[in-house]
Amino acid sequence: MRILNKFIAAVLICVLCSFALQPETITVYLIGDSTVCTQPVSQAPVTGWGTPFAVFFNKTVKVENHARGGRSTRTFLSENRWQPIASALKEGDYVFIQFGHNDEAKEPQYAARYTSPENYRKNLIRFILETRAKNAKPVLVTPVSRRKFSSEGKALETHVEYSRVVAEVATEYKVPMIDLDTRSRALYESFGPENSKLLFNVSEPGTNPQFPNGVNDGTHFSEYGARLLAELVLDEMKNLNLDLLKRVVKKEVKQDL
Repeated sequence: MRILNKFIAAVLICVLCSFALQPETITVYLIGDSTVCTQPVSQAPVTGWGTPFAVFFNKTVKVENHARGGRSTRTFLSENRWQPIASALKEGDYVFIQFGHNDEAKEPQYAARYTSPENYRKNLIRFILETRAKNAKPVLVTPVSRRKFSSEGKALETHVEYSRVVAEVATEYKVPMIDLDTRSRALYESFGPENSKLLFNVSEPGTNPQFPNGVNDGTHFSEYGARLLAELVLDEMKNLNLDLLKRVVKKEVKQDL
């Protein structure tokens, strides 16, 4: 009987230890615009990079994609999209912050979303400080580049002023920064002016029932493009050596005997 009791006690200790060693589940929040968000089926094949990014992690990570199309830092705050996230944050969570496309939109029809560089800076700082107040971890992401080439085939910068603000805030507040602007332009150049269309929502008339008249969208990604952009984000995470990397899915490589 004593041997049996010792065996049961040993088993219970092992079970309790296994629970104790399990890493705590964290949430990774994505905030931003249409280049990040989960797109509705009606927009297929348009895909934000946040969609494939969500499958990179093991079961200890929950990815919540709160990015929305057409949002700037200004409207994300004014529509009360940030406060519920700030309230829900807990220690160890992450917030990936990528805005800029809509903040810089100066056209009259986009006046409601336009955010001056000065206010853009203030809004980014607010996201950072309120994230850190909960012992969570902010990560800044420069706005992903649009598809635009020079006559020589060089991918042109399309977010000069706003990407610069992100870099300045990252330095000032010592926040990890993923320079998706620079990385995305290098990706487009590697494909070239013509083949880079494969990365975007580009189709000829009559080939996609969602866009029967054809579309030449140099902002929003195809599923393929979104996947490659998400892989760039992951690669930048490796360069930054974020703790979050410990929770990336690891697949065993089987060797033939």
